Amino acid sequence: MVEYVFWLSVCFIAYTYFGYPLTLYVLSYFKSLTVKKGHIYPKISIVIAVRNEEKNIRERLEDLLAQEYPTNRREIIVVSDGSTDGTEDIVREYQGQNVRLSSLQSSKGKAEALNYGIAHAAGEVVVFADARQRFMPDALKHLVGNFNDPSVGCVSGELVFTESQGSEIKAEMGAYWHYEKWIRKCESRTGSVMGATGAIYAARTALYKPLPSGIILDDVLTPMNILKQGYRVVFDGSALACDSVSKDVVQEWRRKVRTLAGNWQLLSLSPDLLNPLRNPFWWRFVSHKIFRLIVPAGLVTMFVSSLLLSRTPGYFVVSYIQTALYVVGLAAVLAPLMRRFRLVRTLYFFLFMNAAAVVGFWQWISGRCDALWKPSEDSLSR
Repeated sequence: MVEYVFWLSVCFIAYTYFGYPLTLYVLSYFKSLTVKKGHIYPKISIVIAVRNEEKNIRERLEDLLAQEYPTNRREIIVVSDGSTDGTEDIVREYQGQNVRLSSLQSSKGKAEALNYGIAHAAGEVVVFADARQRFMPDALKHLVGNFNDPSVGCVSGELVFTESQGSEIKAEMGAYWHYEKWIRKCESRTGSVMGATGAIYAARTALYKPLPSGIILDDVLTPMNILKQGYRVVFDGSALACDSVSKDVVQEWRRKVRTLAGNWQLLSLSPDLLNPLRNPFWWRFVSHKIFRLIVPAGLVTMFVSSLLLSRTPGYFVVSYIQTALYVVGLAAVLAPLMRRFRLVRTLYFFLFMNAAAVVGFWQWISGRCDALWKPSEDSLSR
């Protein structure tokens, strides 16, 4: 029985990180769906929910106004979620350039701000953007062109990282994000993506469902709601947004814990996502979004079961290797100089991600998911 549990744990972890992506890759050879992208310019509404973003909002508006998209076919709606700094004064300077300010008197959270902005949007397509990131000049054109295909209801762009001087984890974050984007591209080619890149995505306004108050992962629930209406969610790697890598582990830790807690919160707010009868992409959703949350339990189970089987030479070696890897990972936490070695950094980042999943679960189960968002720490990758 213990041996069965050990191999079940091994297979679960292997499937989560390798089996699911490889399955999608193989499927893409038998079922590769294209998007009938075209040069279209529907009226669009770019909605930005902000709170105390005076350091970013001017550059963000200048960036959007410089987009290669007809000026008379776009509007920018900035929803200030109870900002107390100079954010609103800066936005008012642009109000003669198809920029509208909606001011909420008290902070209600990002979800409420988005709901308010989209309820007052005049565009056929709504584009979601954050205050911190920047778009490449042709990003809107590429993003919106996908809606020429009537089967497409939501489009996710691609986030690329710029160089961040002094970042402690830029190599590991870059590798992780390349891995994540490869999965999303495979999902898109074989049907639909399980979520969107929060910094740059768009949806048909008529398909938008108001978000529940306090939800963290709006960029997962909105695409999933559109999928359930029978439309595709696709990934377009030519619609680019730019951001910098987290400068240190502490910043990325807060961001990742909040995102992973948001996945658990998503299940509590929308449990039908786990219902194969209600969610036609149930297998993909569980494989991509849920199994990674459970990997820490799989790692513990694999370790404990190998220890119980360690009287057998093969399992003794396996338990010894696991122990050594965990010791090295812990040493990298206590002695940051060890992270100079690439292999150690990779192991450290792997354990870091799984520790964040555990803490994220604890924050959710203890009711400590922060409903009031922190824009400067909003997650890069969902």
